[in-house]
Amino acid sequence: MDKKLGLGALTALVLSSMLGAGVFSLPQNMAAVAGPAALLIGWLITGVGILFLSLAMLLLSRLKPDLDGGIFTYARAGFGELMGFCSAWGYWLCAVIANVSYLVIVFSALSFFTDKPGHVVFGDGNTWQAMVGASVLLWLVHWLVLRGVQTAASINVLATLGKLVPLLLFVVLAALAFNYDRFHFDFNGLQLGRPLWQQIKETMLITLWVFIGVEGAVVVSARARNKRDVGRATLLAVLAALLVYLLVTLLSLGVVPRAELAQMRNPSMASLMTLLLGNWGDAVIAGGLIVSVCGAYLSWTIMAAEVPFLAAQQGAFPRSIARQNRHNSPAASLWLTNGSVQICLILIAVTGADYNTLLTIASEMILVPYLLVGLYLVKVAREQHQPVALFTGIGASVYGIWLLYASGPLHLLLSVVLYAPGLLLFLYARRGNRADRALNPLERIAIVLLMAASLPALWQLTQ
Repeated sequence: MDKKLGLGALTALVLSSMLGAGVFSLPQNMAAVAGPAALLIGWLITGVGILFLSLAMLLLSRLKPDLDGGIFTYARAGFGELMGFCSAWGYWLCAVIANVSYLVIVFSALSFFTDKPGHVVFGDGNTWQAMVGASVLLWLVHWLVLRGVQTAASINVLATLGKLVPLLLFVVLAALAFNYDRFHFDFNGLQLGRPLWQQIKETMLITLWVFIGVEGAVVVSARARNKRDVGRATLLAVLAALLVYLLVTLLSLGVVPRAELAQMRNPSMASLMTLLLGNWGDAVIAGGLIVSVCGAYLSWTIMAAEVPFLAAQQGAFPRSIARQNRHNSPAASLWLTNGSVQICLILIAVTGADYNTLLTIASEMILVPYLLVGLYLVKVAREQHQPVALFTGIGASVYGIWLLYASGPLHLLLSVVLYAPGLLLFLYARRGNRADRALNPLERIAIVLLMAASLPALWQLTQ
């Protein structure tokens, strides 16, 4: 396999997957739940936690350079065949459902340019026109990735630079308009009527999701030109994203009062940009949002196709999914991924269903692999007597546990509904591949319990 992704492409992949649509709504989302003091503390906690996680990935890429694919292979090497599969399946399913949401958001943003009162074209991204457009974009990106991951990653670098332009413009204009007295007014958020610790916790529920995608370079590590670039890219992208999030959140509170900012319609950055730049401000942000989401969608398509491909090579998915084309693109896995996205788009168009609950549940499935990264580093550090790595692994594990707690254990428990069909695929793949390593008794019991738990969980979801 050609290893062609350099430091720039890997960094852009991680940064683009994190900087999606959320950053454009961040000012209102944060102002609605917390004052400046709570925001500073919340970002500090998140910053420390995400740095622990990114450092854990960096250290594992150095201590275990032979493990390609990170998210799946770390879980499999550290905790067995079943945990490895569950990590890969949960990650892939989350990516598929997230990609559906990205396609919906793109055409919802395009409605800014096409829709007028009494003339709806794309609406909230769920009209038939939007679904046709989303399908065209889906298969255009599919063709692009089939041309080779390197080709897609190179275009993603341009998309990442494109999304940073409106964000940096906003930061510069907001810094020039920043008023310290406005920022400092009600610094502790007393007007919200909630204690400081409660405000901090509510900010954490928002900061929880903006770093999803931090694992991007680790997922495609098999395609890296230099394995040492995997950890560097992760750390560089995390620091860049953290800086962008901090500046966007805090500078906004110096442009308009917190209470006014909390009432703005999302994407709130558009309203702020209109105040800063005039009538063209919201068009600049709408365009930036479209570029940003398309870039994030491209990144997530690459990562979503890579995980089943690697899992199939290891025998956790059917071997047929490990097929590549002449451009070394994971063709079979890509068809599986984008075919699933297309089915979801058709179901949304036909049923008009609200998939937000499903998106929330699937998103929580990605948090378990994050926790397993920290726990695996603890295991490796103890075996190799690496005190610095051990400290980092403990920090990343604590942050992983916090993420699961803050996101809500209920949805995580309900996610067993989504694991049930995956477990059937896992058992089929092992039978077809004549797996060398037999499942241990605990893994067999866990499979039975997960399958049994899916029935009451399904009943709970339908209530």
